[in-house]
Amino acid sequence: MPAAADALAHADDLAAFVAASPSSFHAATEVAERLVDAGFSRLDETEPWPDAAGGRFLVVRDGAVIAWVVPTSATAQTPVRVFGAHSDSPAFKLKPQPTTGSLGWLQAGVEVYGGPLLNSWLDRELRLAGRLVLDDGTSVLTATGALLRLPQLAIHLDREANDHLALDKQTQTQPVWGLGEADSADLLGELAREAGVDAARIRGYDIVTADAARGQVFGRDDVFFASGRLDDLASVHAGVVALERAADGFDADHIAMLAVFDHEEVGSGTRSGAAGPFLSDVLERVWLGLGADREAQLRAMAASWCVSSDVGHAVHPNYPQKHDPVVRPKLGQGPILKINANQRYATDAVGAAAWNGWCADAGVASQEFVSNNAVPCGSTIGPITATRLGMRTVDVGIPILSMHSARELAGVSDLWDLQRVAEVFFRG
Repeated sequence: MPAAADALAHADDLAAFVAASPSSFHAATEVAERLVDAGFSRLDETEPWPDAAGGRFLVVRDGAVIAWVVPTSATAQTPVRVFGAHSDSPAFKLKPQPTTGSLGWLQAGVEVYGGPLLNSWLDRELRLAGRLVLDDGTSVLTATGALLRLPQLAIHLDREANDHLALDKQTQTQPVWGLGEADSADLLGELAREAGVDAARIRGYDIVTADAARGQVFGRDDVFFASGRLDDLASVHAGVVALERAADGFDADHIAMLAVFDHEEVGSGTRSGAAGPFLSDVLERVWLGLGADREAQLRAMAASWCVSSDVGHAVHPNYPQKHDPVVRPKLGQGPILKINANQRYATDAVGAAAWNGWCADAGVASQEFVSNNAVPCGSTIGPITATRLGMRTVDVGIPILSMHSARELAGVSDLWDLQRVAEVFFRG
């Protein structure tokens, strides 16, 4: 079936969102800017917060952002509905003293971030992006255009490359970015120029690689969408669009909240990750502003929901044996409900029923995902959130191929459908 106009428009906006979000810090900033344009007020964690019902707010912590809409009828026991996602993706991160090279090539010293499919990063033009922290403690964003490349060794020099390609993470993943000697170049200087600051002022940095190519719709009837960082900017973007739409005329019996965390790909154990205190800090301050004591907060938490949205595996036509023989999600058939007996996903029967109800209300078909017993699955922010807060949590997402590749593959209609369900979830 050809992709609908609304779905294609959503995919085009997602392509623009990803292009503006080459790092987690850029993603958090892009979310904040979009929501401020939609009437949200940005709060500072070091300043007092509103102490009355009603309003649209957001707060940024490093590469994470949380935004919420409070109905005018909210009380100390009003529950929250959280749509959770993450802003980081597998990539390469700049090491200290990153300007390196040999044999007349300038190279960037990087280490592997998360679990990327290493070979997918070969022979692609790459960007550098992230934040620079200056001598006065301020942070500035920086991003290059296409600057780097990991050139693959020619088949003539490795006749067995097509039989087994295994990259050494230290010696064979250092990208080139110019010609010359390392002592005559300055990679941080390049990043400083992009940010419009003096390189001598840099005191710290968090810089990662990203695919330089824009997201692209393609395939018969425009059913496919390929892009870098779909894991998990596809969910972040769906949540942002849904919250913008739900905020207009919002009149629900709950608080609608988008929580975008950093560092999911490396375990979430940071101040801006799902295992850190960011969400609990925000929830406590929101409920305190509504006059809640500890008992009221616990009662509100017990009635709250979190939808943890991340990508999952679509059935691969070339590797069907890697999937469950019965449960096989397909592109274009709707978002997925993620289930795992060992609680690598937080979905239970109650969560499954709720998710299926939200999908029905949105007029969206949903698929189930479960792993092949011999191929264990990864995990998400869902079990972390459920464990830390005791909040009822369900794990969902969209099916994709090429997960953790530099460029992943999704279905155009699935991206749009996820946003539609998220809006129903927010509106209640």
